[in-house]
Amino acid sequence: MNKEIQAYNNKQKATDKAICTLLANTIDKVLTEAESKIWHAHPVWFLDGNPIVGYSKLKDCIRLMFWSGADFGEEKLEPGTGKFKDASIRYASVDEVNVRDVTRWVKKSRDIQWDYKNVVKRKGKLVRLK
Repeated sequence: MNKEIQAYNNKQKATDKAICTLLANTIDKVLTEAESKIWHAHPVWFLDGNPIVGYSKLKDCIRLMFWSGADFGEEKLEPGTGKFKDASIRYASVDEVNVRDVTRWVKKSRDIQWDYKNVVKRKGKLVRLK
């Protein structure tokens, strides 16, 4: 696991730390080719510089977000505001995390991608990569 991400996880309270560690280990196991780092204060995994998946601490849970998740066709993932293609799920307990679901979504994140890396250059317009 990336040392910065490990440090982020270690700063969380025990319940959230368990969720974060499980998510990071699951993502790392599937996206072996990804670059991971703390980006905008949260753990994020990138493929060719494009953000794919990450998680963040919210007031009462950990939110796992997929930048292109709205196109995964997964009812457990809740779409974002509609302007972009993100979707997420929230976890308040490690028992809520279904590793099989997370693994499937992470695999889909490799195959279904919108170009967030160049969204600023394109003045907010998203282009499908895969």
